[in-house]
Amino acid sequence: MSQHLLEVFRSLTDPDKLIHLLSTVFTGWIGYALLFLVVFAESGLLVGFFLPGDSLLFTVGVVAGAGKLPIVPTIGMLAFASILGDGIGFLIGSTGGYSLFKSGKSKIFRKEYLDRTHQFYERHGGKTIIYAKFVPIIRTFAAFIAGVGKMHYSRFLTFNVVGAVGWVTTMITLGYMLGNVPAVRHNFEKVVLAIVFVSLIPVGMQLLKKRKAGAAGERSEVDTTATH
Repeated sequence: MSQHLLEVFRSLTDPDKLIHLLSTVFTGWIGYALLFLVVFAESGLLVGFFLPGDSLLFTVGVVAGAGKLPIVPTIGMLAFASILGDGIGFLIGSTGGYSLFKSGKSKIFRKEYLDRTHQFYERHGGKTIIYAKFVPIIRTFAAFIAGVGKMHYSRFLTFNVVGAVGWVTTMITLGYMLGNVPAVRHNFEKVVLAIVFVSLIPVGMQLLKKRKAGAAGERSEVDTTATH
């Protein structure tokens, strides 16, 4: 049983295996349900941080490019899965809060994941919901932190929809456009890692900008103190 589940997991990030999986085992609506559940769980169920998010969406794009999935309905379905997953994460955070992470022995609800996401959230505020969509692990916990922080739901929902649609559309479209390039197919895992890295560049630039602004503010305070 565990071996079979592991094989299914591997199939989610391999275009040829995913095509085979959707054509044999998970045919019709069952295949769509599988993709929906993976994105849903990875987006906001807290225990789904180990699931493939970016790589799955890119792979789905490749499969769509091969004519095995309709790209527009698939993007819509998986964007909704991500929005719904984050909505559940927000609900868990606003009701259960930090109590889930009190035990330092838990291998699933590890406090370091929570702390990392909280720091990210402190730097970026509400925009974290958008940025986090492109950052593994943080993506899973960002909505939860927003719930813990009692962000107004209407504000959260706006960031959630923009982030989910942007993330899903970007990753699937990239897979759709690049999937048939021989160099991409032969170096698939490296390409996925490169895409994840590129998606982090805007976040890195934002962090650098804020760090420079903070340093400039500190120098200004020192200069003001010195003149007095």
